[in-house]
Amino acid sequence: MMNQEDPTKDGQNPPQLTDEQLGLAGRTARFFINSPLSPLFFISMMLMGLLGLMMTPRQEDPQISVPMVDIFVQYTGASAEQVSNLAIEPLERIMSEIDGVKHVYSAAQRGMGIVTIEFDVGEQMGPSLVKVNDKLDSNMDRIPPGVSPPLVKAKGIDDVPVVNVTLWSKDLDADGIPDVDDGQLRMLAHDVLQSIKELPDTGNSFVVGGRAEQVTIEVSPERLSGYGISLDQVARRIQTSNSEQQAGGVESGDTRFTVMTGSFLKTTDDISRLVIGTHNDVPVYVHDVARVVQGPEDANQLVAYYTGPAGDHEQPASGVPAVTIAVAKKPGVNGVTVASAIVERVEQLRGVRIPSNVEVNITRNYGETAEDKVNELIFKLFVATGFVFLLVLFAFRALRPAIVVVLVIPVVLLMTIFYAWVTGYTIDRVSLFALIFSIGILVDDAIVVVENIYRRWLESGTTDAVTAVDAVREVGNPTILATFTVIAALLPMGFVTGMMGPYMEPIPALGSAAMLISLFAAFVFTPWLAISRWLRPSMAYLEVAEEREEVGTRRLARFYERILTPLIEVPSKRIIFKVLLWGAFFFACSMFYTKWVTVKMLPLDNKPEFSVVLDLPEGTALPVTANLAHRIASELRQMPEVTALQVYAGTARPFDFNGMVRHYYLRQDPWQAEVQVQLLHKSKRERSSHEIAVAAREVVKRITADSGAKFAVVEMPPGPPVLQSVVAEVHG
Repeated sequence: MMNQEDPTKDGQNPPQLTDEQLGLAGRTARFFINSPLSPLFFISMMLMGLLGLMMTPRQEDPQISVPMVDIFVQYTGASAEQVSNLAIEPLERIMSEIDGVKHVYSAAQRGMGIVTIEFDVGEQMGPSLVKVNDKLDSNMDRIPPGVSPPLVKAKGIDDVPVVNVTLWSKDLDADGIPDVDDGQLRMLAHDVLQSIKELPDTGNSFVVGGRAEQVTIEVSPERLSGYGISLDQVARRIQTSNSEQQAGGVESGDTRFTVMTGSFLKTTDDISRLVIGTHNDVPVYVHDVARVVQGPEDANQLVAYYTGPAGDHEQPASGVPAVTIAVAKKPGVNGVTVASAIVERVEQLRGVRIPSNVEVNITRNYGETAEDKVNELIFKLFVATGFVFLLVLFAFRALRPAIVVVLVIPVVLLMTIFYAWVTGYTIDRVSLFALIFSIGILVDDAIVVVENIYRRWLESGTTDAVTAVDAVREVGNPTILATFTVIAALLPMGFVTGMMGPYMEPIPALGSAAMLISLFAAFVFTPWLAISRWLRPSMAYLEVAEEREEVGTRRLARFYERILTPLIEVPSKRIIFKVLLWGAFFFACSMFYTKWVTVKMLPLDNKPEFSVVLDLPEGTALPVTANLAHRIASELRQMPEVTALQVYAGTARPFDFNGMVRHYYLRQDPWQAEVQVQLLHKSKRERSSHEIAVAAREVVKRITADSGAKFAVVEMPPGPPVLQSVVAEVHG
């Protein structure tokens, strides 16, 4: 235990003050300055902060609850106008009555329609989904004849996949044909997904691409006519035969047996041997009138993989068949841990379930990007702390007060992270920005307290505890007032509406918590550290520090005198200074008008990916769409920063947060496609992702010039996503 007894010094100590005179700051400092609880508090808060640092989930962006519910309605045979008038518009009016709904918008086409309900930011998915289902159930009697019961599907931030695993076929025999087709890749992907789902904390998962396995029964109309059998008879016979039912039970001795009738069809031979009727008293089998074939379904989508010049691939790939496994995490869990576990499991499956002629690439790893972002910001946190230490050292011209201040910073920051863990915040770039932003403010309390303690010790001529307590009392109320003034300046940010509010909420929440913790640390730990055996200065030390500070103060005063005195005494110089000052002000403001300085809510981020969204004229066939997407991918793969590309035609790529808000997961039409582009890590390339995307836009514009296609180069937004840059509501 540190020896904190006051040294015997000559000189008069300040008179003992009452509790009322000491105030909150003085009483706190008097209790803790020589208390054995002080080191216990210090160590406990450090350990609690380290626990919070380990347990708090890490991710790139704050978790924002934006419930979006899609309601699908089928109206077979109806035109788009009929679907809209009879089914969609009444459903829109019903859904708009729900409390907490922000927007209701819809789309209709022949035979079907969709109504999308966007709830207010901050509404929880579970209660929102209950409201929608309750509203539908209470209005089922209003469904027009011929309209199917609505299908409700919900999407939230936790449905966004954190890891995408793409499987693609190699060409080991070098015959120019991939060894594994997309149908086999799809079956393999489902097998791999089953293994991944065994991991804890994995959430919504799905497979994109590949043709599903099916049995095709190709019936010959001539043979049916010859045997006098209709097509409906064949279909009904196969349907009724593909069933298994429980018919009761039989007891024999001490055992009971369950009797089952029928059996499910398992192979193509089971279907071929089915009797579908008789002709001239001779049984007619399925194989007499049809050909039964098992294989992949007809292609209604396409997923292909390209390697890029910057990729680390054993074998290059150019438009080979591929499938993508997308895996999300459960709500509230650490995305970094889940992503690492998924990648590790996939590596374990190489050569076991995944054969050597199938390559595996991780085409999205939000855990890795979040870890990089968090580690980068934590490093900057240490850099900022180091700069604070150097500034305090420069200001005091003494090492010990700088050490006192810098010891308080880790306690405050770690306890703030512990608070974030307890209150449900995550370690992300916004919360870490709040901590970095707070460092410059939260050290003020400790600096003010230690500076006043040193000043009072110099005045009294003794480094005793009573003087230190009185020094804390002297600056206590102004420090408390300054702290709450900063908190009052931060809190309004927490009341911002829309998606930006919850996105920026960690700044006022954690910034205010850091300020309160720093106030506690300034009154408890700063006096205790300042008077400790190793950090308590001697009077000679204080006198030398005072002399060094006085020399610096005189130099600074002479500098200001040379500048300010002429401005005060000479009217012409004062006028010139005012003109220059106001001129500089108006010149700076003019930069917004001239766009010399771009005004944005948030700066562009340097992401490892972007995508090209293609929309060809409605009715375009899948091969035409796929060919255009392949041309774009073939051109973009020439960029030196590209590691890989995936083409998704007739199906949507695994959506991200931006795609969830914009409903990219509904892009299932043959005339729609996306090209996903992966880039090198930002530390390994000179151009930013935005610069590469701008260059890619020119390439895509040239390729699509004569195709009639509309395209968009979509980058991940630096903040919360929006439907579009400009959204208009038209009322009439």
